[in-house]
Amino acid sequence: MTAAGTVLVIGATGTTGGRTAARLTAAGHAVRAASRRATPLPGAEAVRFDWYDPATHGAALAGAVRVYLVPPVGDPDPAAVMLPFLRRARAAGVRRAVLLSSSAVPEGGPGAGAVHQALPALFDEWAVLRPSWFMQNFTGAHVHADSIREDGVILTAAGSGRVGFVDADDIAAVAVRALTDERAHNSDAVLTGPEALRYDDIAAVLTEVTGRPVVHRRLTYEQLRDRLAARMPPEFAAMLAGMDRAIAEGAEDRTTDTVRQLTGRPPHSFRAVAVRELRA
Repeated sequence: MTAAGTVLVIGATGTTGGRTAARLTAAGHAVRAASRRATPLPGAEAVRFDWYDPATHGAALAGAVRVYLVPPVGDPDPAAVMLPFLRRARAAGVRRAVLLSSSAVPEGGPGAGAVHQALPALFDEWAVLRPSWFMQNFTGAHVHADSIREDGVILTAAGSGRVGFVDADDIAAVAVRALTDERAHNSDAVLTGPEALRYDDIAAVLTEVTGRPVVHRRLTYEQLRDRLAARMPPEFAAMLAGMDRAIAEGAEDRTTDTVRQLTGRPPHSFRAVAVRELRA
């Protein structure tokens, strides 16, 4: 059984938001696609939305009953802007909220962890998706993808730590289920791919699939932090570098069966995603 009513997708031009909006519209749901430029998406109503501009929030929420929440990128304290919006969303009639967080961020932890902690008290129906690191970090718009294209190198402080990298398409498939299925809510779901891989393994697959040499170069925590700080706020750079250090210590060396349980099919492998997105 699926739900009626408008679904608001925040970050509708992003890696998971765009895929989620597309799947929702393809399934016949009414979708409001929210982004800073109100970019049109096929089958969806486009609306301008900026986390830091409350004047854009009312039009985005009007008539929405469900919302997919992508936190503001690069903000080390997203709760400061997200919680006032969520209280407004509840008052406006939103019944279910699905938050995109991270497998590296527990309830009550840094970043989106504070929003995760607050969600059950704000909505009777809620879900938190905590995916591992995206496979698209190596194929799309990301610092790793940039360095692969420009220099054939992946720079991390993760050492030989392994990660259950997950396909953004699989995240979107779970997000649609969490947003629309009456039985799939009030849950904290850790999402991974089918296997945990080292960055050296990722480099080897990329070399094979693209025919261009790709290597993993290991940095110290300080080297990575300083490199990222040239592209983003220092606090956020330190948080990301700290996550790499945690990977080196084994924090992400796991897989879950959540994608299969919620979609009825196994998650995609990194090799399959690399072939799909990088092979001409």
